[in-house]
Amino acid sequence: MIDAAINHIASNVNQQLMRSFGLNEDVVVVSNILEQDGTVATHVNNKIVLSLVNIEKENAALAQQRAGGSSAPRSIVSNPPIHFNLYLMFASYFSGSNYQEGLKFISQTIAYIQGQSVFDQQNSPGLDRNINKLVMDIHNLDITDLSNLWGVLSGKYLPSVLYKVRMVTVDANAVRRQATAVSKPDARIDH
Repeated sequence: MIDAAINHIASNVNQQLMRSFGLNEDVVVVSNILEQDGTVATHVNNKIVLSLVNIEKENAALAQQRAGGSSAPRSIVSNPPIHFNLYLMFASYFSGSNYQEGLKFISQTIAYIQGQSVFDQQNSPGLDRNINKLVMDIHNLDITDLSNLWGVLSGKYLPSVLYKVRMVTVDANAVRRQATAVSKPDARIDH
């Protein structure tokens, strides 16, 4: 589910950038900036790199789910779905004389997401059918947090923007058992 959400966002941003700049090749890649050995990934040069930087469990959805009830005579007992927020970073990996070109690409990325901050089944027909909606909000970091994040990612800052993508749901649909619903006892007293 997480990969489907990220790939959908990357594909849509990529299509927009290709249209905006008249490109024939992909400019958005889903990748780490560095390989595990610390070298720069070869396929990220002159690209907008989309990286997953954090996965956070959403507790607000769980509270709403517990507040609901069921009036069905039988209920299905299963583990509740897990709702996640994803933190995605778009980073402009354009170096040397291409640096300003990279600023154009990151600016256009921000502009596109500003106009298309919600991906759902109605406005985004290619969205995985198991994903109801993705809502993207810019997530601001103060300079210390930004420095810490880039220290973890690569140690060298790149022009970038961080988004919180709300409500990716993972639901295994695994039924553990069926149970008979308990109804209220009849409190009438006949005289």
